[in-house]
Amino acid sequence: MANVQSLDPSASPLDYYGWELRRQREAHGLRQGQLGEIIFCTGSLIGQIETTKKVPTRDFSERLDVALGTDGVFSRLVGLVLRSQLPTWFQPYAEMEARATYISTYQAQLVYGLLQTEEYARAVLATGMPDDLEGLVAARMERQRILEREQPPLAWAILDEAVLHRPIGGREVMRNQLGRLLEFGKHRWMRIQVLPFLTGEHSSLDGSFTVMRFDDDPDVIYTEDLISGHMTASPETVREAASRYAHLQAAALSVGESAALIARVMEERYGNRDDPDQCAVA
Repeated sequence: MANVQSLDPSASPLDYYGWELRRQREAHGLRQGQLGEIIFCTGSLIGQIETTKKVPTRDFSERLDVALGTDGVFSRLVGLVLRSQLPTWFQPYAEMEARATYISTYQAQLVYGLLQTEEYARAVLATGMPDDLEGLVAARMERQRILEREQPPLAWAILDEAVLHRPIGGREVMRNQLGRLLEFGKHRWMRIQVLPFLTGEHSSLDGSFTVMRFDDDPDVIYTEDLISGHMTASPETVREAASRYAHLQAAALSVGESAALIARVMEERYGNRDDPDQCAVA
């Protein structure tokens, strides 16, 4: 097993976090178990984070800062750590997403990542059988912090109706997820529309895509395939995506009608029932 002294703090954000945690803990004359008691966790967890066996959460980092009087050091570091846990191919997109002033997305299969509940995200990410599922979930939740800013990006999400009916994680997870969508729909900076089944063929049968706009940079289009993601600022592609998105907005239900459909599906498909097998029907 690697010992903490062997960690190179310049190797990665996670290595630096573990190294700094060990340094600060020892500077305060605390054993792992003692620090764990102070911040309400086990000494084993402290040791695992110090040796990069576990990825720290934001809550853990905030409690560390209070306990060690580190003036927000770990709260700042954890953002870098969690972003580094994202797949390498996805990290450039996450960086662009964090800088965008306007995001518009069409999602054909799943709830958009920034709008997912933790339980829904865990069920989605588990399908890839990752080595560190909890690290990926924490990284996805960290991405969502851009929506908590004083001035979050303006966002417009169009979800295919299939997204509402696909029982990711089971009935309770889906009920909470659809409830979360309804909450987001109340924010002045967020608009959610549903593209109903009755639309039939439409302008983005090829799949999901996201458009990001910036104050001082060209628009960027993001798409994913089975293996990785792709970004482009090609003017021709941007114009094509804008045209397709306008057609999707026109074909989708209004914001109010969409909210009504989400609420109806939430109650009729994922409401409390005596038969637990009902939610398994696709």
